[in-house]
Amino acid sequence: METMTVVNLVKLVSFVLYVICLVCDTVLAAAAITNAEIIEQPFFDDISPRNVTTVVDDTVVLKCRVKNKGNRTVSWMRKRDLHILTSNIYTYTGDQRFDVIHAPESDDWDLKIEYAQQRDSGIYECQVNTEPKINLAVYLEVTGTEIGGIGKIDENLIHGNDKAARARIMGSQEVHVKRGSTISLSCAVNVHASSVSWFHGSSVVDFDSARGGISLETEKTESGTSSRLMLTRAALRDSGNYTCVPAGAVSASVLVYVLNGEHPAAMQTSSSGPCPSNIALILLCILSICPCHRTTISQTMSCILTLICR
Repeated sequence: METMTVVNLVKLVSFVLYVICLVCDTVLAAAAITNAEIIEQPFFDDISPRNVTTVVDDTVVLKCRVKNKGNRTVSWMRKRDLHILTSNIYTYTGDQRFDVIHAPESDDWDLKIEYAQQRDSGIYECQVNTEPKINLAVYLEVTGTEIGGIGKIDENLIHGNDKAARARIMGSQEVHVKRGSTISLSCAVNVHASSVSWFHGSSVVDFDSARGGISLETEKTESGTSSRLMLTRAALRDSGNYTCVPAGAVSASVLVYVLNGEHPAAMQTSSSGPCPSNIALILLCILSICPCHRTTISQTMSCILTLICR
């Protein structure tokens, strides 16, 4: 009887120890998983400066190193307008000065800004789409005077020989487009300019303005630099003087007229030559001083202009 009691007691103790081991294993496994999850969560290797200063027209790089990224997405956002500039290796802005620097298998996701301008100053955030999202803020300050100094080009360039560094508008010096169409302006520089800016009037063209639809393509060629400015959905407010301003070279300007509706016959451009403006002016005067039969006169004027300008 006592032997049976001892045996049962041993079995009970063994069972209790077995249960305790199971519980311990479960707790340890859960702890290990939790620790692994904590370790594998993305985090910023915050070794780079949070405040970056550069000068106008320099290239600046904002650093962002993400450890344990996994399959997460790293993005750069401009804080002032919440504009997403990059996402992983892709760029989401019409301003081609912005790009992301990332080498394969690297933890670095750096934002590069070429030809920095004072308007680029502000806070930029490197973000990782964890839950909750984590971000690293970097403040950029661009100092100095913008190349917007139209008219600040060295007088020696302006009054020098024909080989001086200068921009040249490709095509006509006056461009007429219908409202809603695309404005395309191109200029060529006879040197390899470090940067090319475009101005509308006295203001630099803002590629990320609320207007939208603005893009710039600048590339180096064998003979120098070419720059192409495109504005989609042209509106009347887009009319005016546009100036191509290369760094260290004489600028060049073009006048843009955005017309509401059909082009007036006297303002249309043609590959066979411009329409004689004197005749057009005479016909317009006739129309203005003869209120009667305006329809007939208008039709006659249109017909004559068509024949002359053909």
